[in-house]
Amino acid sequence: MARPRRARTAKELSAAGPEKAPAARARAPRRPKPPLERVEELVSAVRTSLEDDKAEDIQVLDVTGRASFTDRMVIATGLAERQIQAMATHLEEALEKNGLKLRRDAIQGSPDWVLIDAGDLVIHLFKPEARATYALERMWGPDSPVEEQHQQGAAPGEGAAEGA
Repeated sequence: MARPRRARTAKELSAAGPEKAPAARARAPRRPKPPLERVEELVSAVRTSLEDDKAEDIQVLDVTGRASFTDRMVIATGLAERQIQAMATHLEEALEKNGLKLRRDAIQGSPDWVLIDAGDLVIHLFKPEARATYALERMWGPDSPVEEQHQQGAAPGEGAAEGA
């Protein structure tokens, strides 16, 4: 009767040489960025859908160059969980009408916050209390600390004590 083989450790695999090591999983190529006009078209469709659903305080933040995961962030407030869920459903339909079919896992939700990841456009739907708590406008908006540093033109490390 043959004994079962034990799993080899990473050290054993690397010592055995590359011909014995398992092949590394290939990374999928990055999807090319859509033209700016396409992103603006989607933002317009999202804004129209949110206005039709009576969303409050709709903010569109341009985070190009500041966030590696998206170019635009849309933040809006709904007064009740049911309203937020309806807004998310209508947004999915509006994006699909504009040629963007969302992945099954693109919409994540909780009672206070729904996140829709549409690639170069990320949409946050909040209840008022959650929006105040997370304050994404402060983190990503034009008044955020990173943006202030860029506006002043100061490179990191500049402004150190002179004469030192």
